[in-house]
Amino acid sequence: MTAFSLNRRAFAAGLALPFLARVAEAATPANRKFVVVICRGGMDGLSVAPPVGDPDYRALRGALAMGDEALKLDGTFALHPQLTAIHALARAGQARIAPAVASPDRARSHFEAQDVLETGAGGVYTTSSGWLNRTVGALSAAGKVEAISVGATAPLILRGPAQAGSWSPGRAVDTAARLPTLLQDLYRDDPLLGPALARGLATETLAQETGASGGPQMAGMRAAAAPGREASRSMGEALAGFLKAPGGPQLAAVSVDGFDSHANQAGLLNNRLAALDALVDGLHTGLGPMWKDTVVLAVTEFGRTARVNGTGGTDHGTGSTALVLGGALKPGGIVGDWPTLRQQALFENRDVYPALDLRSLEKGLLADHLGLDRRALDTTVFPDSAAVRPLLGLV
Repeated sequence: MTAFSLNRRAFAAGLALPFLARVAEAATPANRKFVVVICRGGMDGLSVAPPVGDPDYRALRGALAMGDEALKLDGTFALHPQLTAIHALARAGQARIAPAVASPDRARSHFEAQDVLETGAGGVYTTSSGWLNRTVGALSAAGKVEAISVGATAPLILRGPAQAGSWSPGRAVDTAARLPTLLQDLYRDDPLLGPALARGLATETLAQETGASGGPQMAGMRAAAAPGREASRSMGEALAGFLKAPGGPQLAAVSVDGFDSHANQAGLLNNRLAALDALVDGLHTGLGPMWKDTVVLAVTEFGRTARVNGTGGTDHGTGSTALVLGGALKPGGIVGDWPTLRQQALFENRDVYPALDLRSLEKGLLADHLGLDRRALDTTVFPDSAAVRPLLGLV
């Protein structure tokens, strides 16, 4: 994908945003910004933040296990080698990991898990609006708050009754890229078609990496399904431009696709995580001084299996890793608890145990950073979630 440039004309023409006409309206307290990055496809948390110091890590991960190339965080955890900008933020106390986090969904279906991830509900298909949209509505009770989504389509997380803008760098929606996900969900329990599909995806990925041509039906596994470093950095800079404009939005959502790594995971994640890192880097540098008032949360619908599969990848899992970043973040270690990779600690003897409810993390950030009260969090933003306590003190 060719990196796009953002000039003043494109800045104005590319928006369907009411906030450009409302420069004088009140902003979120202290001009704080909150950005959610959705990593679609089921991002492998054990690759994002490999627990290289866990004694069971290497045996479980096999050829996917990392060594000295991983970017060290502490005695247990490191970051993927492609996450260089995020590692620099971590060293500055502006990035932390939540290494065993999950939404309430346990079905391991992309459709169901993404619905729960974005609606913030306790179950599948119980509401049609997104939790970030309801956050806009709750905050707007004390003064108008604006939000923006970046991408070809507005994500569910920002759909709902509260008004939100959208902007796209111009890339059309690739419907063919969704087909592998549909097939994987349909055939993942089929003893014949499941392995056959995985082998087909592995072959297509290898062909793409070696320059061979392949059919459009396998486009979801290609590196081109997600923007490269330069395009992703430009997207981060563009988002920063919207956020820091006079009267600009306080909340934002952006998606990074292509994390469904059933085959040849190492090569696929090199591309995807490089794009994620560049997006964050562009946002960080683009915001400049406003970064100190910003929190960024990168999440995914589910993690991957702890064990590597027969095609050099991993399958749909449960616990994953969330990234919490920003100049407003308090320095510290891991967020939540680490259940370890001991066999008896694995969820259903296959996945990282979901030790932290993602809603707890999200509630804590919304409370500490944006000032939402507990009642609004428990009833409006995350319906019927009073039993899920906010994880406070990160900001």
